[in-house]
Amino acid sequence: SSNKRRKSTWSTRRLTMPRRRPTASLQAAFCNALEEAINTFVDPPVLRPSVDPRHVLSANFAPVDELPPTPCPVVRGVIPRCLAGGAYIRNGPNPQHLPRGPHHLFDGDGMLHSLLLPTAPDSDPVLCSRYVQTYKYIVERNAGEPVLPNVFSGFHGLAGMARGAVTAARVLTGQMNPMEGVGLANTSLAVFGGRLYALGESDLPYAVRVDPATGEVTTLGRCDFGGRLSMGMTAHPKKDPITGELFAFRYGPMPPFVTYFRFDPAGNKGADVPIFSVKQPSFLHDFAVTEHYAIFPEIQIVMNPMGMVVGGGSPVGADPGMVPRLGVIPKYAADESEMRWFEVPGFNMMHSVNAWEEAGGEEIVMVAPNILSIEHTLERMELIHASVELVRINLRTGNVTRTPLAAANLDFGVINPGCLGRRNRYGYFGVGDPMPKIGGVAKLDFDRAGHGDCTVARRDFGPGCFAGEPFFVPDDVEGNGDEDDGYVVCYVHDEGTGDNRFVVMDAQAPELDIVAEVQLPSRVPYGFHGLFVTQAELRSQHQ
Repeated sequence: SSNKRRKSTWSTRRLTMPRRRPTASLQAAFCNALEEAINTFVDPPVLRPSVDPRHVLSANFAPVDELPPTPCPVVRGVIPRCLAGGAYIRNGPNPQHLPRGPHHLFDGDGMLHSLLLPTAPDSDPVLCSRYVQTYKYIVERNAGEPVLPNVFSGFHGLAGMARGAVTAARVLTGQMNPMEGVGLANTSLAVFGGRLYALGESDLPYAVRVDPATGEVTTLGRCDFGGRLSMGMTAHPKKDPITGELFAFRYGPMPPFVTYFRFDPAGNKGADVPIFSVKQPSFLHDFAVTEHYAIFPEIQIVMNPMGMVVGGGSPVGADPGMVPRLGVIPKYAADESEMRWFEVPGFNMMHSVNAWEEAGGEEIVMVAPNILSIEHTLERMELIHASVELVRINLRTGNVTRTPLAAANLDFGVINPGCLGRRNRYGYFGVGDPMPKIGGVAKLDFDRAGHGDCTVARRDFGPGCFAGEPFFVPDDVEGNGDEDDGYVVCYVHDEGTGDNRFVVMDAQAPELDIVAEVQLPSRVPYGFHGLFVTQAELRSQHQ
C-alpha cells in the first residue's frame, strides 16, 4: 500500500504526443503562415535588442546541441573528495528551434548541463547536456518548428493580439493543449523527497534523473504531486536543512496573486495558503525563510498583462510609484491572518541569499541584492546594478533598517546550504560584468555589516572570461567543519579562445584559489541557476 500511496503522491508521468494527422498538418501550415505574416507585416521592422534573436542568441548565448555523456579531462589540480560521485548541474535557456519572430533570453527551452564527477582518481568526469522534455519541447520537436508562443516576447501590442488569436486557433485545432503546461523548465533545479526537479515558475516541476553510473540525464515527467499542485511553482523553493521540508509558493496575474505551501521531507505537498493581502501582481521571483517565518517581497517590478496587450509593452514592467514591502508570515501558518507587511522604500529584491532570526525572535535579518535600476530589468539587463544589502526587520517596533554590504554589482548569491534559514556569516556572489554575464566571484562577510565594504575575497576570471551563478559545496557534508570550509564551483567560458571549463575554487582562500579545472568538450551557454547533487542524493533518486 505504501508503494501505491507514493505513486499517487508523485503523479509523475512521461509526456508523449499522438502522431500528427494530415489534417493537423494543413491546420499547422495555415497557422504558421499567419505567424509569418505577423512577423513580416505587424511586428516593427526593427526589433528591440532585448527581443531581437540576432542579438539575444549571439556569442555564448547561442544555443548548443544536446551532448551525450562524454568524458572530460581534469587539466589542473585534483577534484576534491567531497565532490566525488556527485554532479554539478546548471539549468538555462537553449531554444530548440531558431525563433520565427521576437525572442527574449527568458524564452529559451530548458537545458541541463550536468557534470558527473568520478569516484576514482584515474577516471574522468562526464559531461551530459540534455533538454528538459517539457510538453512544449515535445510538441515542437514533433512539429519540427516553434508552435507555442513566447511569453516574454511574443505578446506585445497589435502583434501580441494577433499571436493570441493564432494560439487560440492552434488550441481549437488540437495542435496544442495548454492544460498540459506551456512552461520551459529553464530556470533552476531542486532536490527533495528523493527526486531531482528542473524548475521554471510558469509551470509545474519536471522530475529528471541523472544516472549515477553513466551521467546520462533523462526527463521522467511533469509532476502535480497527486493533483495537489496546480499551475506553477517558484523556481526558488527553500529546503530546510534541519527538517528536510521544502517551502515554496506560486504567483500569477489573478487573485490571490501569491499562494504559499510546503512539502514534507517525503515530498508530499501540504495545503495551500492563499495570500490576499498582496496588493497587485508583482514579479515575485524569490523569497526567504527563517526558522519560524517566511518572507515575501512585493517590489516595483509588476506584472501587467493588459498593458502588455494594449500598450505594446512587456508582460513585466516597472512601477516607480509603488512602495516596496516585505511580508512576514509564520512558516507553518494555516492562513494569512498573522501576516504582517513592512514598507521598505526603494528595496527591490529579485533573489534572496539567506534570512534568520535574532534578539530572541524579535528581529528578522535578511541578506539580498537590491536592484537599483528596476526600469532595465527585462529590456536592458546589461544596465542592471544590484547592491547587496542586509535588511533588519524589528517585529516588535515595526522598524526596518538597511545596510549596504558591498559597492560592486553583485547577484546570484549562494551560501553553505546547511545554513539556510539560520544565522550565517559568508555569502558568495557573481560579479556582474555586466549582467547577466559574470566576470568573477566575490565572498562577503556579513558580520562586517556597518563597517565598510564586506568583501573579504574575490576572484576575477580574466579578460573575456565569464561564468554564471557560483555554487558552494561544503567539504564536510555532515556540517561539522567551519561554515566556509568547502569549494565554490561554476562553469567558465573564454570568449576569446572558445575554451570551456568547470572550475573549483577554495572557498576559504583570500583570492578563492583555483584547486581544480575540468576541460569541457562542449560549450555551456550562459544560463541561470544550478546546484551540486551529492553522490548519496544521486544514488537515492526514485526511478
